[in-house]
Amino acid sequence: MNDRYDIVVIGGGVVGLSVAREATRQFPRMRVVVLEKEAKVGSHQSGHNSGVIHSGVYYKPGSMKARTCVEGAAAMVEFCREHGVPFEVCGKVIVATSQDDVPRLQNLLERGQANGVGGLRLLDPEGLREIEPHATGVAALHVPSTGVTDYAKVCAKYAELIATQGGEVRTSSEVRGIRQNASGTVVETTAGSLHAQFMINCAGLFSDRISRMAGETPEVRIIPFRGEYYDLVPQRAALVRALIYPVPDPRFPFLGVHFTRRIYGNVDAGPNAVLAFKREGYRAGDFNLRDTVESLTFPGFWRVAAKHWRSGTDEMHRAVSKASFVTGLQRLVPEIQAEDLVPGGSGVRAQAITRSGALVDDFQFSQSKNMLHFYNVPSPAATASIAIGRAVIEMAAKSWGWQ
Repeated sequence: MNDRYDIVVIGGGVVGLSVAREATRQFPRMRVVVLEKEAKVGSHQSGHNSGVIHSGVYYKPGSMKARTCVEGAAAMVEFCREHGVPFEVCGKVIVATSQDDVPRLQNLLERGQANGVGGLRLLDPEGLREIEPHATGVAALHVPSTGVTDYAKVCAKYAELIATQGGEVRTSSEVRGIRQNASGTVVETTAGSLHAQFMINCAGLFSDRISRMAGETPEVRIIPFRGEYYDLVPQRAALVRALIYPVPDPRFPFLGVHFTRRIYGNVDAGPNAVLAFKREGYRAGDFNLRDTVESLTFPGFWRVAAKHWRSGTDEMHRAVSKASFVTGLQRLVPEIQAEDLVPGGSGVRAQAITRSGALVDDFQFSQSKNMLHFYNVPSPAATASIAIGRAVIEMAAKSWGWQ
């Protein structure tokens, strides 16, 4: 086997696969390989999310998130349609449950319009009930372009297309070492070593650790936050037609507990957001000493905790109290009762935090001579993955003189 490549992409999630797919499309003569430590692609953040195709109303105009989300949402719908991946453009409502929420709802409308999101309209309580008969609020924002899909299947299709276009996807290949030599980068994995001229780090929950392995000093630390869901029992799933969200707190990166009708018809309720004691800790009891020490010894974490202690306390309470979780959901759909909910899945968000205690809001990356590192690529990264792949390859081509 020839283990010399032009480009190695570390991370077989939706972003890494999209980057590699775009590289094989734009530069078919280059040898491209994706390294994924699990036995299949999309095993972590990409396969543990709600499947939402976000519209772009939340993000600061001009940010990379805003630009890539709106472009990426349209591209994702077209990709799913072209390749037979299940999807539905079902729309969603963002609900103001009190008058205090109304100015923020208006701000979301203005942001969405600035970002080019089409079809937005404000609803009164009667208009809200026409779309979601069981929801209640003083006002709402209807976002008709929001959709749902199955990102695990998107990942599998990306991997298939990479192979079709001449690239490789190596699973069960965990990166254990990275070193430079005169002609590029040597990447040591559990399945052997390979050499590449250029490296693109899309390792998600481990992106900062891969960066340090490569000799970089990232300005951020990845802190894992677990989000836990309940599922509505099938006989009560009719309470939710599509997606019902609260107005988010702009100081916090999480959207609050909400309802999502998934692509296969089941309805998720949640998630909360609590510190995970393992970077891939999907259960409350999961623990990894190194991951925990790295989080708790990082000064930025404690500065975030001091700043957001009240929100954090509420999230922890919801994690241990089903009654508290139900109360949060009843603000949106008052008919929900505890017996309507059964434990569902969970996901872990790779949240980048600076040493000063800032929760990084936009996508974050750094670049060196022949490496590009993406650290903060949370939601809407799956939605925006096609646009992100294009942007990353354009950046790499310009920086590294690819023809």
